[in-house]
Amino acid sequence: MTAPSAPSDPVPGNAGHRRALTEADAIDVWIARWLRARPIDLCRRYQCDPRRLYEIWEGQRFPAAREKAWQIFQERYPGLVDRVNPGLHRRMPRGRHPDQLELFD
Repeated sequence: MTAPSAPSDPVPGNAGHRRALTEADAIDVWIARWLRARPIDLCRRYQCDPRRLYEIWEGQRFPAAREKAWQIFQERYPGLVDRVNPGLHRRMPRGRHPDQLELFD
């Protein structure tokens, strides 16, 4: 007897099937991010490529979704509002800082 699949697991039989995310999905992705869901779990839940999540978090796709998600988050989780930074995702620069090169001289 097998255990039932978790809600975040992809639907059986849809292996390899990717789907386009909607604005409602983008709102849920923002809320899940603020609740500290792992990106891999979100990719499994929405059956999407991880790049689609970063497009949402960087504001490239569904830019209005963050504001809508923040309103919903405040209504659903008022006790967590002061613990969450609702800002956009910022990637860290990959270049080396000029001062770090002196360490190798």
